[in-house]
Amino acid sequence: MAEAAADTPLIAARGISKSFAQIEVLRDVDLDLRRGEIHALLGENGAGKSTFAKILAGVHRPTRGTLKLNGEPVEIPNPIVAQRLGITLIHQEPISFPDLSVAENLVLGRTRGSPLGRVPWAQMTREARELMDLLGVRMDVTKPMRGLSIADQQMVEIARALASDSRLIIMDEPTAPLTPKEVDTLFAIARRLRDEGRTIVFISHRLEEVRALCDRVTVFRDGNKIATEEIGKLTDADIIRLMIGRPLREYMHKSRAEIGEVALKVENLTLPGTFRDVSFEVKKGEIVGLGGLVGAGRTDVARAIFGVAPATSGTVSINGRPVDIREPSQAIALGLAYVSEDRAVSGIFRTLSVEENITAAIPRKIAPGGIIRGALEKALASESVRKLRIRLASLRQPIGELSGGNQQKAILARWLLTDPSVLILDEPTRGIDIGVKAEFYEMIGELAAGGRAILLISSELPELLALCDRVLVMSEGRLTANIARADATQEAIMSAAVPRSTQAVAA
Repeated sequence: MAEAAADTPLIAARGISKSFAQIEVLRDVDLDLRRGEIHALLGENGAGKSTFAKILAGVHRPTRGTLKLNGEPVEIPNPIVAQRLGITLIHQEPISFPDLSVAENLVLGRTRGSPLGRVPWAQMTREARELMDLLGVRMDVTKPMRGLSIADQQMVEIARALASDSRLIIMDEPTAPLTPKEVDTLFAIARRLRDEGRTIVFISHRLEEVRALCDRVTVFRDGNKIATEEIGKLTDADIIRLMIGRPLREYMHKSRAEIGEVALKVENLTLPGTFRDVSFEVKKGEIVGLGGLVGAGRTDVARAIFGVAPATSGTVSINGRPVDIREPSQAIALGLAYVSEDRAVSGIFRTLSVEENITAAIPRKIAPGGIIRGALEKALASESVRKLRIRLASLRQPIGELSGGNQQKAILARWLLTDPSVLILDEPTRGIDIGVKAEFYEMIGELAAGGRAILLISSELPELLALCDRVLVMSEGRLTANIARADATQEAIMSAAVPRSTQAVAA
């Protein structure tokens, strides 16, 4: 790589634009990436951040604009050229040859056999171990990639970047599948690489991670670069405003709704070993939050009400009438809807189309007599896409290809087609970007204003405080508080959520 003055950016992008099928997704982006920095790219899904990163990595070619590497003009027509120039893109789901060993994946394309075609296995294994040692990662490099966790596969990708002497390493949503401990390991390695003078581009929607790791941040919105700034000069509110164009607090408020009669009443609901004696009610037009620590039993109560894992005792009443719900189909028929916390496992049918996913809960309506009315199915799905502003290429597109936020919108659309009177939302904004989160807040308020009773389960305390009329709190399977909106604070919720045994030890 050519030598350059110390103040010359590693990458200087000028006027970078990109269009797909006459649609411009990136417009005249000017951006410098410095040596030895961790630089965050932020923005809603579709804002242009990943497109810009893929242009740097040779996955896409810009429609117009120029790039300089170390002050010298450069073209990056494909990923192979990018690798030769010292640019590596680490995808959210690492790309590897699963049946080859870690060592083989690391040195692939770099090790040449002898004149007789023999592969220097011992040398290859030794070099692979040295690369992993540089990262401080203990791993058996003779094992196949197939058996590794996503975190370990990412470590191999980083080691491969070191082996090719990459000066720019792009990490696209690298923490999404990782545990907190694995995230800490990844961050420690990223800081070490930065201190060695390498440049890291970090794409994420998790502001707490960006603040903990990054030196500077660039915000994209609607294909435009909005701002680049030192991370310490921006508050989270500043970043959110740049990303969505308005302060998030304008979305995080409870819309005015007329509170009506009780729609959902739960009395002494019990499932031994999970939760016990849970009693509460939710009225029409009311948003009732359900908070508590992970494992407190919040989701278990929701699943019991919806008939996924029914309680063994206690009663549930819908609109004043006691009901015995043993399976979800009964719950749906009674006017209940449940958006589960794990959309990937129990929310979407990944390989089916968006259209099929949206209409999945109303088979009798779209297929009376067992014959699907294609025109009706398409019309209902199209209207849902329009109302919820779901971004997609086509109704026939597999839902697995959509962003997390748009998948979540499609799931909500599915349940709204059942016209529920009671809507249970379990962590509805988990894992989605700030912009879509703001849209969800607006939709939840509108649904309550329309007379629906909403039970909102969330681990985000600001979300509960901003949206809910009351907040219920669970701890160790019991309901420990029912806090009115006027009295609800983060401290009050956490005090009720922490197990009594823990509080006693702390005292």
